[in-house]
Amino acid sequence: MTPESFRLAGHELIDWISDYRNNLDQHPVRAQVAPGDIRGSLPSSAPELPESLASVVADLDKIVVPGITQVQHPMHYGWFPSNASLASVLGDIASSGLGTLGISWESCPALTEVEEVVCDWMRQLTGLSAQWEGTIHDTASTACLTALILAREKASNYAEMGAGLQGQENPLVIYTTSQAHSSITKAALLAGYGKENIRMIDVDPSTYGMSPRALREGIEEDLKLGRKPAAIIASVGSTGVTAIDPVDELSIISNEYDIWLHVDAAMAGSAMLLEECRFMWEGVEQSDSISWNPHKWMGTILDCSLFYVKDPEHLIRVMSTNPSYLRSAVDGEVTQYRDWGIPLGRRFRGLKLWFHLRLDGVEAIRQRIRRDLENTRWLADQIEQTENWKVVAPVTLQTVCVRHEPGNLSGEDLDKHTLNWVDAINRSGEAFMSPSIHDGLWMVRISVGVESTEREHLERLWALIQNTVIDID
Repeated sequence: MTPESFRLAGHELIDWISDYRNNLDQHPVRAQVAPGDIRGSLPSSAPELPESLASVVADLDKIVVPGITQVQHPMHYGWFPSNASLASVLGDIASSGLGTLGISWESCPALTEVEEVVCDWMRQLTGLSAQWEGTIHDTASTACLTALILAREKASNYAEMGAGLQGQENPLVIYTTSQAHSSITKAALLAGYGKENIRMIDVDPSTYGMSPRALREGIEEDLKLGRKPAAIIASVGSTGVTAIDPVDELSIISNEYDIWLHVDAAMAGSAMLLEECRFMWEGVEQSDSISWNPHKWMGTILDCSLFYVKDPEHLIRVMSTNPSYLRSAVDGEVTQYRDWGIPLGRRFRGLKLWFHLRLDGVEAIRQRIRRDLENTRWLADQIEQTENWKVVAPVTLQTVCVRHEPGNLSGEDLDKHTLNWVDAINRSGEAFMSPSIHDGLWMVRISVGVESTEREHLERLWALIQNTVIDID
């Protein structure tokens, strides 16, 4: 494809994307396919000769779109907001079109320095002090893995340069809660801690945040048994119920025992754009690393996860391999992002944030987040005022955890009832919500925050939920 033919095809594809976004509410929210349907609709081997763009776009309509759960749909309330603002889509297109090679500052100075600038913009916008320096990872899962590797090396006095964890006499331990994202456990396993050395600390029964008292007790017990506390993972806006761990109290404990404190604010970090929400991570300045995802609620298209540290020298010491073929005359003067994470090469991710912030503007993003918080509170109020309906966890941000509890049902029967009504709605394609187990029983998470979701859509959802429960009873 030549640049000129790309120009023509690009115009057609942009038109298709624009029409698709305009007509999103006409699609079922959940993918309407069975396992194997997509694969079975595609040729078993690649084409030997070029095909027309028209035929490819036709297959987008016919094969691909029916196989998408439409997370940009205004009636999508599952998992978490996964917005992809069109302003950031343009940045993603620019990144792909430039086709840069991000393996060193020398390979693309603009990639490095735009990323430095937008990370600092985001630092300022979320109220963090100038002691923090950041980079962009693909997801918070990778950021958490990086944090736990940094904690491991701090606690082991850089064991990676010797026998590694296999040479450690005292097992390294990390502390988190059952409310934390599943990526925390996965990262701990991949970083070599071992499942036996992951402590699930008790939570406050009303807030579901980590109990500082239980944390201190767990640390003291491990010290008595000859173990080495290495990391505390604090959740600000946990996946299940958006629980907020008391970062200020945890930071006191982490400093007292010299334990790495990582703050995982993957979804809730977007709320820190609002000054009135920053109390939720009070004490964050005393932590060692922070991660949050603009590619969730804020709306910068996947993949865009911010990772901040206060001690870049420690990060570089742990992550750098500095191959001779990448050395240049400017080493020591510039940031080499290959030494800030796991991969050597990286995409020009900074352009997505750069386009998003410049084309949409921060104030419009703030207004949308405030709209979502207001709409969430409205929905929670409707549920709380309706007989036999219950909000089962504190509404801290944009997630409402709900259960219909008719007096004649409990235990397994209540679980069956909950799954029946949410599954009926999800299968219908009219809306999508994700059920989850909370305090031993199934409940339904309603995650508000899609860019196009307005009050009218929540009114429609609440009516749909109540009518569905009546229909299945």
